[in-house]
Amino acid sequence: MNDSWSTSPALPADAARLYASWFRALADPTRVQLLHLLAAEARPMSVGEIVERAPVGQSTVSHHLKVLAEVRFVLPEKQGTSTRYSANRTCLTVFPEAVRTILGESPPPC
Repeated sequence: MNDSWSTSPALPADAARLYASWFRALADPTRVQLLHLLAAEARPMSVGEIVERAPVGQSTVSHHLKVLAEVRFVLPEKQGTSTRYSANRTCLTVFPEAVRTILGESPPPC
């Protein structure tokens, strides 16, 4: 058994799972571009508006938005029969702190 877990402060398993889900969500360049678009626009956008600006089709945009919403990087907002998406700046600002935690430079964020 590897004793390296006991030689340094352990990252709690729930935090490790959460951070891994964040990295998985950002592991696709299209998702990073969609997140950038939503952050730059700084307003909720419909899937149709996003598709007009994206180099991929509606079903691909919808899939990527679903992945980003699962980790709360984007927030879906129902308006009648449509959904508008916006970047979750609160969640995104915690991401750098998570990286510092992984590097052992700070404790896990609350």
